Amino acid sequence: MRQSIIQIALLVQDYDHAIDFYVNKLNFSLIEDTVLSIHKRWVLVRPPGLSETCLLLAKAADATQKSAIGNQSGGRVFLFLHTDNFQRDYKDMLSKGIVFVRGPITETYGTVAVFKDLYGNLWDLIESNTN
Repeated sequence: MRQSIIQIALLVQDYDHAIDFYVNKLNFSLIEDTVLSIHKRWVLVRPPGLSETCLLLAKAADATQKSAIGNQSGGRVFLFLHTDNFQRDYKDMLSKGIVFVRGPITETYGTVAVFKDLYGNLWDLIESNTN
């Protein structure tokens, strides 16, 4: 049996602002942007390189969902962006105004720094020692 996680839903306030952030600040590719209704779109983005997993940018539809935007993991690091060149991507992200809240530091597994996305969700930028 082979299984994989292909999409992770990420609550957003606005589709176009979220697309702009992920495509223009994090260099993700826009994989799909399909209008499903007047209020709903199917928006998939993913980082460059080999990746089966996409983020599904899901516009919050009610008060409960809106209250979770930016805090989908209760304040913990939520997503992990692996890179083959930490310094290149770290410098690029800083130049584009990405806010880092911790790091960079060297751990036993590699180099890591924590940054916030446009809504405040925490991410690790990681280059592992196995590159």
